[in-house]
Amino acid sequence: MLILQITWLLALAVLLSVMWIVVDTWRNGISPMPASKAVRLAVAGEVNRIPGYGTIVEAGSGWGTLGLDIVRHCPGKRLTGIENSCLPLWGSQLLALIAARLPHSGNSQEPLQGRLRFIRGDLYRCSYADADMVLCYLFPGAMERLAVKFRQELPPGAVVISVFFALPDMQPVRTVTCRDTLRTKLYVYSF
Repeated sequence: MLILQITWLLALAVLLSVMWIVVDTWRNGISPMPASKAVRLAVAGEVNRIPGYGTIVEAGSGWGTLGLDIVRHCPGKRLTGIENSCLPLWGSQLLALIAARLPHSGNSQEPLQGRLRFIRGDLYRCSYADADMVLCYLFPGAMERLAVKFRQELPPGAVVISVFFALPDMQPVRTVTCRDTLRTKLYVYSF
């Protein structure tokens, strides 16, 4: 009897979680979609082209896999992921907490502690004024809204790396084709 009750509670929890994600997807216009390993490594390669230390903002950080790989493979970089969907945010915060306690991996021998955080926020309302770099894996409507905000707020020399969707009315400095099955494009912009 107890096993049956636990099974029903787990099924209810999964159903509620799926419904929550569906509502957030409808509200945001896109579901939280993790980038493939090939895409994450290609983004890390582009981030590493920028010398020195840097502050990165990931607009719409989803489940946190891209942000985690960036700080693992990019020495000296700090990343703040901004997410408004609760379940992916909590998942990314848990991922960051666990990763900070694991032995180092990737190119960086620096501890992850203090270099990676995920916060709840609205990517259209947060400030990008202190960002050296912004990472995006969004959708065309979001890129259109953010293009205006980036032009107004990003400091000179800031870089935007967009996965899959280009910024409208802007010419990228570089376009990178990833080695994944979709041949995903990265668009790199300099402001």
